[in-house]
Amino acid sequence: MLDSHWGDLAVIAKLSRERSASPRSLGLTMIIDTGLGVAATADILEIAGDYIDLWKLSFGTSVFVQREVLARKLALINARKILTCPGGTLFEAAILQHHCRVYMARAIEAGFTAVEISDGTIELPAFRRQRVIDCAINAGLVPITEVGKKDPEAQPPLDELAEAALQDLEWGARWVIVEGRECGKSVGVYDDQGKIAADSLDTFARIMGDQVERLIWEAPLKNQQTALIERFGVNVGLGNIEPNSVLALEALRLGLRFETLKPIAEALAQSRQWIPDQVEGGPTKEALDGGR
Repeated sequence: MLDSHWGDLAVIAKLSRERSASPRSLGLTMIIDTGLGVAATADILEIAGDYIDLWKLSFGTSVFVQREVLARKLALINARKILTCPGGTLFEAAILQHHCRVYMARAIEAGFTAVEISDGTIELPAFRRQRVIDCAINAGLVPITEVGKKDPEAQPPLDELAEAALQDLEWGARWVIVEGRECGKSVGVYDDQGKIAADSLDTFARIMGDQVERLIWEAPLKNQQTALIERFGVNVGLGNIEPNSVLALEALRLGLRFETLKPIAEALAQSRQWIPDQVEGGPTKEALDGGR
C-alpha cells in the first residue's frame, strides 16, 4: 500500500480499493518513451514507478542509443518489475528482412522483457502473426500485439480490429494494444479531432466480452483517457502516456481531477451524502492523525 502523506481520503477510498495493484494483469499504464536518458529514467521511476506497467521505447528509438547506455537504462526499469519493449515499428522493419527469431534474440540481448508485435505499416498475414507470437513466447519474451493501421486513409472496420484482438489473445498474446498513434487522431476509435466515435467502444465490448479488459488503448489525450475511464472503469488499460503525465493519469483514474471528481461529487450530492450547505463537525483525532 502506498505510504502517502494524505492517507486514505474518503472521496477516493472506494476507487483506490478497486484499482488493481502492481504487478497488474489489467488496468495497465503504458508509457511512450521517445528518448529519456538514464538519469531522467531514474527520476521517473522514483516518482511514478509504482504506476507504470509497460515501458515502451517507441518507434525505433532504441536503435540510436549506445549499447551500454541502453543496457543501463533497461536494467533500471527491469529492476522495478516493469515490462520493457521496443516499439512495434522496429519489429516491422526487422521482419521485412529477418526471421522473427533474429529479432527476439536481439531484443533479449539488449535487455528487453517484452515485444510489441504489430502490422501498422506493413501487411502481416494472420498465419505469420500467430507464428511471431509463438516465436516471442518460445524466446521467453512477453508478447504484446497491436491492432490497427497508422495510415488515416487505410483504417480497418472496428469489428475487424476487435476480432483480430480476440484472435491474438487466443494465440497467446498477453495484452493487445489498440492503435492510437502519438497524436490520437484519425486512427482506430478516434476521429480527426481526437474524439471517440460514439459506438466504437461498444463494438469492442460486444465482440470481446470480458476479454476487453486485456486491451491497452493508446490514448495520448486527456479527453480520450477520461472517456475510456468512464466507459470501462479505473482499471482500463491506457497507453502512449507521456512519462511526466503518469501521476496525472493516476489522479484522473481515482477521481482527483475535474473530469472524474465532478461526477463523484454529483452522485454524493444526489444521495445526500454531500450537502454543500451543511457545516461539518469537528475532525476526529483519527482524521487529524491521518488514520494512523
